[in-house]
Amino acid sequence: MKILVTGAKGFVGKNLCAQLNNIKDGKAKCYGDITISEVFEYDIDSTKDDLNRYCKECDFVFNLAGVNRPQNQEEFMKGNFGFASELLDTLKKYDNNCPIMISSSIQATLAGRFGTSEYGKSKKAGEELMFEYGQETGAKVYVYRFPNLFGKWCRPNYNSAIATFCNNIANDLDIQVNDRGVEMELLYIDDLVDEMIAAIKGEAHRCEFDGVETVPDENGRYCYCPNTHKTTLGEIVDLIYSFAEQPKTLMIPEIPENSLAKKLYSTYLSYLPKEKVAFPLKMNIDDRGSFTELIHTLNSGQVSINISKPGITKGQHWHNTKWEFFIVVSGHGLIQQRRIDSDEVLNFEVSGDKIEAVHMLPGYTHNIINLSETENLVTVMYCNEIFDPSKPDTYFLQVE
Repeated sequence: MKILVTGAKGFVGKNLCAQLNNIKDGKAKCYGDITISEVFEYDIDSTKDDLNRYCKECDFVFNLAGVNRPQNQEEFMKGNFGFASELLDTLKKYDNNCPIMISSSIQATLAGRFGTSEYGKSKKAGEELMFEYGQETGAKVYVYRFPNLFGKWCRPNYNSAIATFCNNIANDLDIQVNDRGVEMELLYIDDLVDEMIAAIKGEAHRCEFDGVETVPDENGRYCYCPNTHKTTLGEIVDLIYSFAEQPKTLMIPEIPENSLAKKLYSTYLSYLPKEKVAFPLKMNIDDRGSFTELIHTLNSGQVSINISKPGITKGQHWHNTKWEFFIVVSGHGLIQQRRIDSDEVLNFEVSGDKIEAVHMLPGYTHNIINLSETENLVTVMYCNEIFDPSKPDTYFLQVE
């Protein structure tokens, strides 16, 4: 299958082409039985000859080309409706009735505050043109009205508040929020790309519209991505600011699978300048080695790294409720544990050559000994709670 993507250098186009090429190259195997032999990437710097060849050979078209921020209002119709006409005429020229998808906008509903939108009017005209084309040629037509899109590679200070907020906060620039209560429906770029690939397979989600609200309908004229997130501008800004604090607090926010927070965090990170990609951690160093906290979580404790010099013993304490994993990743050591009311010692010889996790049990005093005379012992330590100096739940007691 050969896929034509117009507007290939835009935000959606870049992300879509990247994944289509992953499928073509056998790198993305999660989409089932789909084979792509070529991805035709058409944009403003492409030629008419390119468009002719692509329209002659393609098996599916994603029309993502369009105008968002023209110099004057008339360019909306020329850029959005005009190119769609040219594209369809070129497909007709070669009797190519392959399926075609067009990216529209929720503004094309012309409902509510969008009623006078010249951009919406141009998108609506493009939609009707596509529907007429489908009736005339029999080609399958997929018309998507996008809500607010966000994700990596979206241009800041253009037509996406999310991109602008992520970029500015990542780069310590001011942002302007006029109304924190404004409600937004957001669609993450990876979810959109998955939906568009589903359209190639004939598995697009169909709908109708009640004003700006999507009404799922398997026989609907329109298509939509069902995986969107509704939130407020204030909640978005608060989340992004919390991400920016992570290098200071080490706190990883709650980012459940398929949550807005998870997708927004990935988006924010894509705007980090080079000087923020790496950040220092506080190493607690003494003559025995070092101990460094790596990550804190809201509800699931923390992860640290412990380095013990040759021959050094660390630990020699127990906890009432706190528990840990000790995971030696380099070196050769011995972990010992003893229940505080028993003389029996549990010995676990550990090595970076055979990585395993050892529980530090509540009510057991424990230590870790570097058995090497030359190598440092490096241990990843997980604890089920963040250390609280006011209530450390840590009591000195030698194992032996």
